[in-house]
Amino acid sequence: MSTNLITHHEAAAAPGPSFTNHEAAAAPGPSFTNPVVGVPNSADPTLVHHNGSYYYVATTWSSDVVMRRSTTIAGLRSAPERVVFRSNGTQMWAPHLEMVGDRWYLYFSVEECCAPRRTHVLESSGTDPLGPYTHRGILDLMPDDGWAIDASLLRLNGALYMTFSAFSPQDNLQSLFIAPMSDPWAASAHGSRISAPTLPWERQDGAVNEGSFPLQRGGRTFLTYSASHCNGPNYKLGMLEYQGGNPLAAGSWRKFAEPIFQRDDAAGVFGPGHHSFFTSPDGSETWIAYHANSSASQGCGTTRTTRVQKITWNADGTPNLGVPVSTSTVLPGPSGENGGPSAPVAIRNRHSGLCLDDTDWATVPGAPAQQWTCNGLAVQQWRLEPLGAGYYQISNSHNGLCLDDRDWATAPGSPVQQWTCNGLAVQQWRLNPVEGGYSTLVNRHSGLCLDNYNFGTAPGAEVRQWTCNGNNAQQWRVA
Repeated sequence: MSTNLITHHEAAAAPGPSFTNHEAAAAPGPSFTNPVVGVPNSADPTLVHHNGSYYYVATTWSSDVVMRRSTTIAGLRSAPERVVFRSNGTQMWAPHLEMVGDRWYLYFSVEECCAPRRTHVLESSGTDPLGPYTHRGILDLMPDDGWAIDASLLRLNGALYMTFSAFSPQDNLQSLFIAPMSDPWAASAHGSRISAPTLPWERQDGAVNEGSFPLQRGGRTFLTYSASHCNGPNYKLGMLEYQGGNPLAAGSWRKFAEPIFQRDDAAGVFGPGHHSFFTSPDGSETWIAYHANSSASQGCGTTRTTRVQKITWNADGTPNLGVPVSTSTVLPGPSGENGGPSAPVAIRNRHSGLCLDDTDWATVPGAPAQQWTCNGLAVQQWRLEPLGAGYYQISNSHNGLCLDDRDWATAPGSPVQQWTCNGLAVQQWRLNPVEGGYSTLVNRHSGLCLDNYNFGTAPGAEVRQWTCNGNNAQQWRVA
């Protein structure tokens, strides 16, 4: 009997860490750090919670509408991307996901050849947010098939409206508009302007009002929006409040004089904006999902990443978004998360291009792991279960065993294996995002990084742990 076998059997029987967030429905979910989704498909996020899972959509730099699903916020980062619709446009912006009745509707802005950027709508065939979807057409929101982006539904006084951003024919300012909807897929009239970027803080680097999203509580309706141009670090959030009367009239809305969410240089967060709100699984908390940059010199491109944090409410009933937290701030997950595993993913090495693989389809504890030509089979599919503090248990879909630091080793060159899942530190791996959508995987016990040993490139290349150094042999795409 090997020493490792004895060690793991004894350790598995001993008391381990208690992950109470998996046990109580009203407990906080697994902790996480921002960003929750890295580049590139991570700007202009909409995040909803439905039937125990989060569904996430954001801007892509292609014609595709892409969605992620995870049971926890912590799991979003490693959740695979799934194409739910392929548009005819060149680029897809600012998707918005909403359920109306028993169908999901996906609104997105897309630019098609020789035409302005306009808002399209998809309708699901059932109650699954992942679809399949049918294209219902283009929303007629502005005269002469005019430019209209960043669509977001508003339910108010028993009626349905669409809020969006367009250029006003009066002064050519990019402003907020609202249009009445006869159905989730059809406007009954063109939009009317309810907010223009007239205040100084709405005009930094360019005069802009866009990215509106409603927030309703206690009988009050707020419409939050992005202001100033995303090309600079002063992109931020402002807010309107509905005052009663005709929602299509600008006089029915009051604009707050100051922004409600903006850059925090001390936290290293710049240009926070284009957001959505969602409710925790147990319904007790309100959270914001938004994009931001980590440098004042970054702008509207693929540098923006999705961050989330909980909001609070002021004594006067208005929302308090606080300040954007730094990427080093550890946050508890939303209340009531069940902590279940996300869908299986492949783990692909940046240097070798090979996928982490269960060697020889093994099924017994102690089975080795290797790298092999990516093939999508169960031996190369891994489930990442968030355990809190940014760590994950990584189990193989074929054998159900967990990726393990063999013999509790701590020296560079230490082997890895697959072992019966036990939740101990030797089976906990931290995902640290790096550029290009890759991450390093750091073992909690050893502090070493999962490594393409000796820079192998042939199928069967060895996997070990090594001192973290940031090179391509230690970078893995988890998707």
